[in-house]
Amino acid sequence: MAIAHAERHRRPTTADPVALKLLVAGGFGAGKTTLVGAVSEIKPLRTEEALTEAGRPVDDLTGVESKRTTTVAMDFGRITLREDLVLYLFGTPGQDRFWFLWDELATGALGAVVLADTRRLQDCFAAVDYFERRNIPFMVAVNCFEGSRVHTPKAVTDALDLDPGVPVVLCDARDRESVKRVLIALVEHAAALAPARRGSHAAH
Repeated sequence: MAIAHAERHRRPTTADPVALKLLVAGGFGAGKTTLVGAVSEIKPLRTEEALTEAGRPVDDLTGVESKRTTTVAMDFGRITLREDLVLYLFGTPGQDRFWFLWDELATGALGAVVLADTRRLQDCFAAVDYFERRNIPFMVAVNCFEGSRVHTPKAVTDALDLDPGVPVVLCDARDRESVKRVLIALVEHAAALAPARRGSHAAH
């Protein structure tokens, strides 16, 4: 009994995994819901509503004419990168009229992926501006839609007038491994910026 008791004390206890909150933002129809669904290990929570004729004046479907639904609150998914690291993904609604939800979704977020569609690159400006103003680390992931022209990360950086330190990568929002690479890059980017952000908060 004494030996068994000693063995129990020698066994290392498994610490709870670190949970990180990440946002997936971007313009209407950029593929945010698809991205969360492609990588989530649980059935994603979706808050989608059908697009209606009444919404046509405010929902610009140029380039995404086949889109039939839109996110009205958020998408939610989870992925375990390692046994000690879990990512919780919150997809933001892309339309201006749902932006009042962004501040709540952004609370406590480590960083954000701004998903870009180069056919409608201007739709990213608002998301980029949002994260820049709030000093939230972000990166841009260009969703390479079939049939669309492929632009280099440098061209996207220039078009969006991004700071040189903001990562830009190409991805396929439908492909799990492609999305995982994006999320890993975001975690690494946010971790690299963490010391500077802590210093900035301390100064204030």
